[in-house]
Amino acid sequence: MVVHVLYGMAVCATVFPWIGMEARNRHIRRWSRTLLGICNVTVEMAPDSATPLEHAMIVANHVSWLDIFVVDALYPCRFVAKAEIRAWPLAGWLAEKAGTVFIARGSKRDLRNIFKGLVHSLQAGERVAFFPEGTTAPQGSLLPFHANLFEAAVDAKVLVQPLALSYSDAAGGHHPNVDFIGETTFAESVLAILRGTPVRARLKYLPAMDATGGHRRELAQAAHDAVAAGLGIAAEPGGLRPHAA
Repeated sequence: MVVHVLYGMAVCATVFPWIGMEARNRHIRRWSRTLLGICNVTVEMAPDSATPLEHAMIVANHVSWLDIFVVDALYPCRFVAKAEIRAWPLAGWLAEKAGTVFIARGSKRDLRNIFKGLVHSLQAGERVAFFPEGTTAPQGSLLPFHANLFEAAVDAKVLVQPLALSYSDAAGGHHPNVDFIGETTFAESVLAILRGTPVRARLKYLPAMDATGGHRRELAQAAHDAVAAGLGIAAEPGGLRPHAA
C-alpha cells in the first residue's frame, strides 16, 4: 500500500502538471481502483442507481476516508474536504495534488475563497463533490447537512445530484471495520481495513435536482432526504445544521 501511495505521489508531481483534466481523471480512476484492491474493497453501483452526471455538484454522506477513492474509482470528482485530511500521512498530500480543496472549520475567509473557486469549476464543466455533513458519521445514521456550499450550485446554475454511500460485509450488514469516527486515527482505520474481511462498497446515485433559482437551505434539505432514502434510513425533520442559513 505504501509503495502504491508513493507511486501516486510521483505521478502527481511529474505527470499531472503536463496533462489535461481528462487524462488526470484516467490516472485517478486507475490509481483509486488499485488502492481499493489492495484494501480488499470492491466497488459496485446499486441496481436502481440513477445515471451519474458528467457535470453536476455531487453531495454524499460521509463514512470513511475510503469515500473519496470509492467515488473516484468510477467517476472522479473535484472534492471539497475538511482541512484535517490534508494532515494525513502521504494520503493528504496525494488528495491535494489530485484536486481536493481543503476547508478549515469556522474559517469564513476560507469558505468565501473556496465558494468562488467552486462556482468557477462548476461553470467550467467540472464535476464537484463534497460531504455536507462536514464530518464522518456511523453507518446507519445521517447527520444534518450544512447548507452553505449548496449556494455554489445555485450561482453556477448546475444540477445537484445526491449520492448514497454504504459499505457491507459478506453477510450484507454494515462492515464493522469501515466506520471512521470518534478517537480513531487514520493509521488505526487503515490497519483495521487491511486486516479485516472483504468490504463491498456500494454507490447509489439519486435523481438530480435543479438548483437554478433555488435556495441553498431547500436544496440541502432535499438532498439530505434523498440520501437518507437511498441509505434506507428515516430522514429526521430539519436535516440541516442549525447555523446553516
